[in-house]
This record gives sequence, structure tokens and C-alpha cells, in this order.
Amino acid sequence: MTVEYVLLLSLFVLFMMGTLIKGPYNAFENAGPKLAARIEKHLITGDGFTDKSGNRVEWQGDE
Repeated sequence: MTVEYVLLLSLFVLFMMGTLIKGPYNAFENAGPKLAARIEKHLITGDGFTDKSGNRVEWQGDE
């Protein structure tokens, strides 16, 4: 009976470790290009920036 518990526990640990390691990697692979395009758009247009309190930051041009 102990052998079954050890095998079941080891399979559970292997499954959880696989999920914890591959999950963030897959999420970044799928969302990375979209996030990069969004950041590039904000840098080009100067839009969408906020400070720590959530207030919009106005673009400071050369005057």
C-alpha cells in the first residue's frame, strides 16, 4: 500500500512541476508579440502612460 501512495504522490509532484514550469513559458510565448506591439504603439504615440496612482501622464514635447 505504501508503494501505491509513493507512486501516486510522485506522479502528482511531476504533474504539478510540469505545470508550474511550462505554464508561464507558454503564456509568455502566446502573449509576447501582442504585448510588444502594444508597448511599441504607446512609445510611438506617447499615449497610455499612467503614474503609480493611475492618473494619465500628458506627453511632454520639446517646447
